[in-house]
Amino acid sequence: MDQPTLWQSSQLAAPRILRVTDLNRRVRGLLDADPALSDVWVEGEVSTPSFPPSGHCFFTLKDAASQVRAVLFREQLAAAAVRPAHGMQVIVHGRVRAYEPQGIYQLYVESLTPAGAGDLHQQYEALRVALAAEGLFEAMRKRPLPRWPRRIGVVTSPVGAVWRDIGNVIRRRYPLVELVLSPTIVQGVTAAPAIVRALERLYADTALDAVILARGGGSLEDLWSFNDERVVRCVARAPMPVVVGVGHESDVTLADFAADLRAPTPSAAAELAVPDGTQLPAILGRLRDRASAALLARAQDRRRLVSAEARALAAAAPNLAAARQQTADLVDRSARALEGRITRSALLTASLAHRLRALSPAATLERGYAVTRRPDGTIVRALSDAPVGAAVEVVLARGALDARVERTREGDGAELLR
Repeated sequence: MDQPTLWQSSQLAAPRILRVTDLNRRVRGLLDADPALSDVWVEGEVSTPSFPPSGHCFFTLKDAASQVRAVLFREQLAAAAVRPAHGMQVIVHGRVRAYEPQGIYQLYVESLTPAGAGDLHQQYEALRVALAAEGLFEAMRKRPLPRWPRRIGVVTSPVGAVWRDIGNVIRRRYPLVELVLSPTIVQGVTAAPAIVRALERLYADTALDAVILARGGGSLEDLWSFNDERVVRCVARAPMPVVVGVGHESDVTLADFAADLRAPTPSAAAELAVPDGTQLPAILGRLRDRASAALLARAQDRRRLVSAEARALAAAAPNLAAARQQTADLVDRSARALEGRITRSALLTASLAHRLRALSPAATLERGYAVTRRPDGTIVRALSDAPVGAAVEVVLARGALDARVERTREGDGAELLR
């Protein structure tokens, strides 16, 4: 084939020159786009682990022919089954990503277990992801423990040290609470259904305030019944708050995720389930002070209310002194008016009496007049009443005359008196 001439070479496109950042970003994009690298399980030996102040763990994972850098962030390190140590054979689960600033790729580890427990850990992770997707581990499902419990149920082995340790802690911290043991085996192929039955026995007791599910430490295989789906779901559907304290601080089971509260050890579970009894005097003192303050405040409110009501009543009440003065004035005025009226009535009565006396027959007689009556008492007013010869009685002002008519004359009284 003919080689291109100089002129032809000058016509070819110029190569694209990338920055280092662009190159690393493209490599990262390729790694992120590969689904096989987003969920990997790798077995190897831990080499030169470091634990900086950030709380993360950086180490190298290697085998006989190769090595790869790995990082375990603080959150994942706290939840890891074991703490990475130099020379430890482990199985890690995570994803592969490029770290652009240094141009390297590394494993971002999400979980880490000893190599001998690889199969169990895969089962653990698969069930954890499935149950988490159902919402069994959501924080919003967690319930607070009762502050002053009266009865607490305990699910554990009756022959192990755990039951004794829980009892000792409870008696030391808060001896007022009553413990109810629901015994069960905590290890072996029949442990999971036995634990479920023990929990359900306690769920039927409506007087319980909380439940503690506990056992001592052991290997992943020893604790496997607490990763059983039946046990996890039973813990999640508890009608009262559940505290799970299984194994040591580094042991994390799926029952821990489903519980309302996870304790690092059984003894810690007992401590978390009850208050510290030594603080009761101080708590009671604070409650007493709060109650006293509330009562005093209520009394002051009532006192202010009573004062306001008294002022309102005083404002609404009549002025008794003014009313008494006004009444006295009215009585005086009434007395004076009555007295005047009586006086006027007396004067009027006297006047009427005088007039009556002036009009009476006795007054007429006093003026010299006389009244003539027939013997039957009939007053003589006309000549026909006393004809000549009739006997009559002449009544004077003082005394009377018996007379007989001898002669009569016609005319009215006025003419006869002239």
